[in-house]
Amino acid sequence: MTSQETALDKRFALAKLLAQEGGAMALDYFNRRDSLVIETKRDLQDVVSIADRNVEKLIRDRVEALFPQDGFLGEEFGLTAGTSGYTWVVDPIDGTAPFVNGMPNWCVSVAVLHEGVPVVGVIGAPCHGELYAAAAGRGAKLNGKVLTLDPSRTIENALTGIGANSHVTPEAVADIVSRLLQAGGNFIRNGSGALMLAYVAAGRLVGYYEPYMHAWDCLAGYCLVKEAGGWHHPFPTEGERLTKGSPVVAAGPGAHAALAKLAQLG
Repeated sequence: MTSQETALDKRFALAKLLAQEGGAMALDYFNRRDSLVIETKRDLQDVVSIADRNVEKLIRDRVEALFPQDGFLGEEFGLTAGTSGYTWVVDPIDGTAPFVNGMPNWCVSVAVLHEGVPVVGVIGAPCHGELYAAAAGRGAKLNGKVLTLDPSRTIENALTGIGANSHVTPEAVADIVSRLLQAGGNFIRNGSGALMLAYVAAGRLVGYYEPYMHAWDCLAGYCLVKEAGGWHHPFPTEGERLTKGSPVVAAGPGAHAALAKLAQLG
């Protein structure tokens, strides 16, 4: 095993541990969510609580203690540059709106980039007792079971995940849904883009499209989808671009062309 492989495996092991520890903390908050003070960010649908901040702080502090040269980007506390070539990208609770409303569709998303490329993706869904984990060249697993995507699944015979937020006009979202339905597909939205990307890797969804999404929402899912045998549209990770939103598209092998068309990628 090379030193680079060792470095990756150490971070992969830590990412799995932190997704579980962060998930346990988030689940504790979820079970007593009536006592949480809920704040809003960009709009009334964009919510945050002390649970989000404390889960991110737990993960951030552990990474800083063990890999002090690594960069770290979290949804709640922003970007800290590193010098090792590795950057952790974390959403402490993706699906905060379902979380605060008592629905189980939320997760802890932990990605690691190396020189801008997602090489680790771990998504913990505590309410479902699920841990999705992937690393570059090591495949993707759900609770230890290898994930391999079925090319016979298409937008016509399976479900596609669609995401929406206030960065995108209602008319644009309606057009996406309309074109998907006209193509013979159907859609689902569960309130967590990261979790829906994990579902693509698991073959539960054949694809996922959201016109504007942040790195912390998608990069762990991108690693999972790729390692399960799927495809994803590149996310820009150069410098400050990493902190900006971008279209997010991922698909199983049988839906690659249809999802690229739906997202109008050419």
